[in-house]
Amino acid sequence: MILKLKKILLAGFSVILLLSCTEEVNNHPPPLIDPEEMYSGGETTTFIFSSQAFSNPAANLSGTTLDKHLEGDFNFEQNFVKAPAPYNSGLGPLFNNVSCVNCHISDGRGRPPLGSEDLETMLIRISIDGTGTNGGPNPVPGFGGQLQDKSVFGFEPEGNVIISYSEISGNYPDGTPYSLRKPSYVLTGQVPSGVNVSPRVAPAVFGLGLLEAISETDILMNTDESDADADGISGKANFIWDDQFQSPQLGRFGWKANQPNLYQQTAAAYVNDIGVTNPLYQLENCHNNAVCDSLNDDPEISNEILESVELYVQTLAVPGRREFDDEEVLAGKELFNSIGCESCHSSEFTTGSHTVSELSNQRIFPYTDLLLHDMGDDLADNRTDFRADGKEWRTSPLWGIGLINVVNGHTNLLHDGRARNIEEAILWHGGEAQTSKEYFMNLNAANRNRILKFLNSL
Repeated sequence: MILKLKKILLAGFSVILLLSCTEEVNNHPPPLIDPEEMYSGGETTTFIFSSQAFSNPAANLSGTTLDKHLEGDFNFEQNFVKAPAPYNSGLGPLFNNVSCVNCHISDGRGRPPLGSEDLETMLIRISIDGTGTNGGPNPVPGFGGQLQDKSVFGFEPEGNVIISYSEISGNYPDGTPYSLRKPSYVLTGQVPSGVNVSPRVAPAVFGLGLLEAISETDILMNTDESDADADGISGKANFIWDDQFQSPQLGRFGWKANQPNLYQQTAAAYVNDIGVTNPLYQLENCHNNAVCDSLNDDPEISNEILESVELYVQTLAVPGRREFDDEEVLAGKELFNSIGCESCHSSEFTTGSHTVSELSNQRIFPYTDLLLHDMGDDLADNRTDFRADGKEWRTSPLWGIGLINVVNGHTNLLHDGRARNIEEAILWHGGEAQTSKEYFMNLNAANRNRILKFLNSL
């Protein structure tokens, strides 16, 4: 049990609210320090910052829960093969990868392919205009909602994608140059032209149980669809269809908050990404194919395996903060808040009750509101997903962002990995985040770097 640390009040100092985003901060008194911010995941937090920083069990697990976590870890890493086979049978017939861990490498974040690489840690969602069953995306007839770029022997993959980039150069108001890369996507293979294309890199999977444990009430408190307070931020909840309980539920997971819980998220990944049927999704992921129909039989994994992987991603530890009390990091945090970033990247929640008791009543610092926000035309995929329109994306959690390079060997960010680092990700922000981006751009170089240093400490 982590002992709760009392806030340290620095005598004679008070929090400084920045009146100008271009004002120097060097002469300001230090802000208040809250030592609990070290513990991004509350009592689940780990302080292992190696290449395995995202792969540790929550620090407060009981022996019984830890045993279940390790069982889920084993199943998360299993490679599936074509049926029939004595072990891990059921791959495909169409699929994107052979295991969970092959997309979520070291439980971390994927990236776009380099050169002639396969997609591997990236998916291509496809749809046509309109809505599908229960208000979800409208699948492409004969192909479904996800491009399957691999297949077992005897079947043809649905296609692939050619990704190219163009550089967009610009300058900050202070004259500092920058360059962004804009992706374009061309589908190859059998998929008809004119479909909506939405690339999605695999997100990190640590800390998900804590996000699941945030009460719906606390999430909905931050919604403001009509922007009643006129601050330019209109967070919207995505209510999606729960296939297990056959009812609308609050969406929390996925790039557009299109999954209600980690059980459904896990089951959908098995059937869509690996082609492995399960108790929730018992039909193969190929479409309008008589041979596929003949394959549909008993689920290819048991509910025990499904629930073990669910618990595994629920109970991965969140890495703690580094240099959280560094003067430059604290100045960067003040700037981050003063230019409005915290309006969407909400720093703090306290979790409610969860079936995994170790996740309950934890003070956490995920830097997300789990809501949808209009991010502007440049990031739009023009693909609706329940209540999310083609410009809206769920606010990504920022915890662990400074360790992505350590764990995964890259710093690619955003839903399609186009941003090569945190700075580029900020510069791609538009829509509701346009004003905050402009404030960031108008900061001098020293203050921009303070914000980046703060973000890298998360």
